[in-house]
Amino acid sequence: MGNIAIVTDSNSGITRELGKQLGIYVLPMPFYINEKLYYEDISLSQKEFYGFLKEDANISTSMPSLTDVTDLWDKLLKDYEAIVHIPMSSGLSGSCNAAQMIAQDYEGKVFVVDNRRISITQKQSAMDAKALADAGWGAAEIKQYLEDTAGDSSIYITLSTLYYLKKGGRITPAAAALGTLLRLKPVLQIQGDKLDAYAKSRTMKAARTTMLEAIQKDFRERFHTSPDAPDMNLMLAYTGLDLTEAKSWEAEVQATFPSHTLMNDPLSLSVSCHIGDGAIAIACTKKLPEDILNKYQ
Repeated sequence: MGNIAIVTDSNSGITRELGKQLGIYVLPMPFYINEKLYYEDISLSQKEFYGFLKEDANISTSMPSLTDVTDLWDKLLKDYEAIVHIPMSSGLSGSCNAAQMIAQDYEGKVFVVDNRRISITQKQSAMDAKALADAGWGAAEIKQYLEDTAGDSSIYITLSTLYYLKKGGRITPAAAALGTLLRLKPVLQIQGDKLDAYAKSRTMKAARTTMLEAIQKDFRERFHTSPDAPDMNLMLAYTGLDLTEAKSWEAEVQATFPSHTLMNDPLSLSVSCHIGDGAIAIACTKKLPEDILNKYQ
């Protein structure tokens, strides 16, 4: 089965420090801010990023360079037999397709996974891949499993402002102006590889209720599980440095799902730059079944 390295990028929200704890290798995502290059979690911290955002700096995301990717792969293959590489969804970035292209030169030693995840669901995919590798699964098997279960996740996000979606051209100025005038709180969803509108709420409280109802509906209708969803991972995320809303949201979700241990992480900066601060999110993924983990035991 071999010694397998698990690689992801910082879109997953896995920091360098957490990656060391988990045994997962993390490629930092590059950003151009006022035409200067930064790398997430290396030369660009959360605090610095939101400072730039507050100043209305010109921020754009980019893909890791092919050299950065291959340098990491080459280094890892000195110690590992194979690599499972989990970039963000191909529907949201070109980094997955680029990695798949260059992996062809690695003679079956690098397996690039497109399981259509980003942020906290991508983080869970990387953690699942590490668990499978530790359980004796081969790299090709891990890739196949993650892609076969790509649809077993869901994310809902509500925003405090439409300004950054407007700035990035993701909604029209007229729609942004109407939403601001009516003080609407949009709820967006990611199921698979697209960011779509889900609902509009008048207040943040109503948006939170909408997201809770949406995730419970997914448990019933998409994942066919019980209301407390013991076979699901449940996680939360937020943008910004003020954790007041994020902590209040966590308490509300915990009261609704008292049996769950919740993760509550900062959203990756690649998402945050498009939606601004003050956003909160809820997401779920299916847990690895025991028979899957014990396949080679």
